[in-house]
Amino acid sequence: MATQDRRVEENDSRRTLIIIVAVAAALVIGLFFYFLMWASGSGNTGEPRLEAAIRPGSAEFEQYKSQIVLDDPEAYESPRALGDIVMELKTTARNLSNRTVNGLEIRAVVVDGNGQPVKERTVIIVPARRPEIPPNKTMDVSIRLEGFKPTDYRANIKMEVAALKFKD
Repeated sequence: MATQDRRVEENDSRRTLIIIVAVAAALVIGLFFYFLMWASGSGNTGEPRLEAAIRPGSAEFEQYKSQIVLDDPEAYESPRALGDIVMELKTTARNLSNRTVNGLEIRAVVVDGNGQPVKERTVIIVPARRPEIPPNKTMDVSIRLEGFKPTDYRANIKMEVAALKFKD
């Protein structure tokens, strides 16, 4: 009987050791993933901005904004399996100036009935999607907005030039 008690004690000590090692490994893995999520979230979460561009508020921007015309935007929406709604806002950008545009940033906004933004996004269109827009040429622009709840009131859409840059 003494040998049988010794086997039971060995099995119990092995089982305890395995449980301790498994819990320690789970803690290490959990801390590793927590660190990865913390490190990826601590970076700059803002959207990219066009460097050295003409922005609202400058006299130059007001002068050239009237020469970079956006057609009335159209919106297409579709539900996703996640339960949210995705909207695709589309327009045509027209360069009516006599200069080549080599930087264009466009802001897309979905507003509610009070004119308050529900979702908005600013995207660098040129040079990200096309290297430039020559004088008197057009470019199709599409911006995707994600994460709308079915209960969000989406009354209107807007697309506007947020920044621009000309080729020297």
